Amino acid sequence: MIEAIRKDIGGRECLIYECGSADTLLIQPVDDHDIDVLDSEVAEIVRLAGNAGFTLAAFRVNDWNDDLSPWEAPAVFGDKGFGGRAESTLEYIEKVLVPELTGGRDVKLYIGGYSLAAFFALWSVYNTDMFCGAAAASPSVWFPGWIDFAEKNEVKAGRVYLSLGDKEEKTRNPVMRTVGDNLRRQHELLMADPRVECKLEMNQGNHFKEEDIRTAKGFAWLLNGQV
Repeated sequence: MIEAIRKDIGGRECLIYECGSADTLLIQPVDDHDIDVLDSEVAEIVRLAGNAGFTLAAFRVNDWNDDLSPWEAPAVFGDKGFGGRAESTLEYIEKVLVPELTGGRDVKLYIGGYSLAAFFALWSVYNTDMFCGAAAASPSVWFPGWIDFAEKNEVKAGRVYLSLGDKEEKTRNPVMRTVGDNLRRQHELLMADPRVECKLEMNQGNHFKEEDIRTAKGFAWLLNGQV
């Protein structure tokens, strides 16, 4: 089993998995639950990606709703809204995390995650060209205003992986119920862009099934495209 190296980088806890290559770097925002299954996720990436070596750097998100949302929005479930601090989180990746991990070397960068972290990864490749691709597993594309944004902007990465559980849109929550239609629309937009290779994969189950496996499948698809 590949063990994580824990570091404090820019005041954030980071878990770094070195899996055969430092020339391909996977970036993933995580919370406590993600950290619990990271070992399993990394093992699955290794299994699926074969000879594609990589380093995965997972950094802890301080406030999930605020730090991963691109703009402010009211609460959709529970009573906590969204603070719209994604730009600050992306700035941390660009100016602190990646320079610390690469030392200025030219590496292939990919970003990915699960749920709101997947949504942040998707938003990120609309806002910077530093990433070669994004792995968005069950992304929160139900987020208010997202599809309007996606229809008016273009991604700056060459490859995007999208996935969803086949039961995720079967919910009573009127906002979250839009996730299926919105993801299919997102896929249409990316497939219409000749610069972008995109895959949409449907998984069995609801939003809480096999987060580690679903995220690993996305990263492995990105890695397998470069070997």
